[in-house]
Amino acid sequence: MASIMRDLGEVWRCANLYRMEEYGDSGVGSYQDSYIVDICNHPGLTQEQLSRLMYVHKSNACRQVASLEEKGFVERRPDPADRRNLLVYPTDKAFAAFEKIRAVHARWKELLLEGFSEDERAALAAFLGRLANNAKRAAARGEKNP
Repeated sequence: MASIMRDLGEVWRCANLYRMEEYGDSGVGSYQDSYIVDICNHPGLTQEQLSRLMYVHKSNACRQVASLEEKGFVERRPDPADRRNLLVYPTDKAFAAFEKIRAVHARWKELLLEGFSEDERAALAAFLGRLANNAKRAAARGEKNP
């Protein structure tokens, strides 16, 4: 299992390097692109909902959203139903970045899957889906037992 985790970590780190190079000076960081994608796909989420959706700690989500707000990618507005909550909305700048992010992700996926047959691609997707579901269940158990 250590080899699997090491290999997944290497893929993740290589993906970060690739994305940073591709994003250039757009202001999007390799850790922020996922936030932009989820915020564009789900406008009006609270920061807490966003943290649960992304499986990140609330403080990390708060920091990344604040950074994205400073850069003009998102805006936070008070929730009319509960003023204690801030709702996160993408700006036009976020939607423009979203298109580039999707293209970069698609190119990275093709680079990773180069030389894989359709059957191998399907099997890999199934295995990774199962792995992700196991990770989500484990994380949910951890939330219940702080």
